[in-house]
Amino acid sequence: MLCLAIAQASLAQNDSTEKQKPKFKLSINYNSHLNYYGRTDSLKSTGIFPLAELWLSKDVYVNVAPVFVNNAVQSMAYAGTVTTLGYLHTSDKWITNLYVLKPFYKQSSQLVQSALKAQAGASFSKLNKIVNITLGGDVKYSDRIDFGATTGVDHLIRKELRNNSALVIDPSFYTYAGTQNFTNTYYKKRPGNILFPGSTQQINENVTKFNVLAYEFSVPVVYAKGKWMALVTPSYILPQNLVTIVNRPDLSEKGQNLFYATVALKYTF
Repeated sequence: MLCLAIAQASLAQNDSTEKQKPKFKLSINYNSHLNYYGRTDSLKSTGIFPLAELWLSKDVYVNVAPVFVNNAVQSMAYAGTVTTLGYLHTSDKWITNLYVLKPFYKQSSQLVQSALKAQAGASFSKLNKIVNITLGGDVKYSDRIDFGATTGVDHLIRKELRNNSALVIDPSFYTYAGTQNFTNTYYKKRPGNILFPGSTQQINENVTKFNVLAYEFSVPVVYAKGKWMALVTPSYILPQNLVTIVNRPDLSEKGQNLFYATVALKYTF
């Protein structure tokens, strides 16, 4: 999403005067393999989500996205709605992105990210002709608070076409990190004596670690003409440090190196 924001902001840089007034944008989006930092459900779900965006000013927006899931056991099943309030400011050298996100997932949702109750974050991208550098951080709230960090590099390629349209290609590499919470179980042997034999005690410790969660390569491609915008983002994500629990696959994280794509068509009213 960060590199898509950079690519779309590049298309909007020459439109700063027009975007001073409120705008409404509507898009339909498709994801070929829903995942959360490479973590997936066992059904390999795809997702379709319409997205309504209200830009209150050039930089401030509110959006709403209901999420529909498709897999082997359900078709176009409503999983929940994600709402976002954000600030996205673009200059010649910087892109500043601030947001607060509130999802409303159904209790029966099987999405890996359905435990998320709220999230807030910020990212700052330094732009130049050779490579853009992005640093970001976030706070997530579920049944506890988790912290995340993002670093990324990308290279924007923009081409103005003859029919008053534009094409942006943005090869990108991102690293995602964050806290992980799990229970570490081990056994401790207590020594005995003449009167009382020794014993083995099970010890459970709650552990919190800050780890790399995933590496991701992507190539967002954005084509814009008039009020229409088409977006295609092929991505390859490599999840890291999956939490596994011995003899409990139902409680272990599922994930593997994964190729997926996001396709969208957007119209500005």
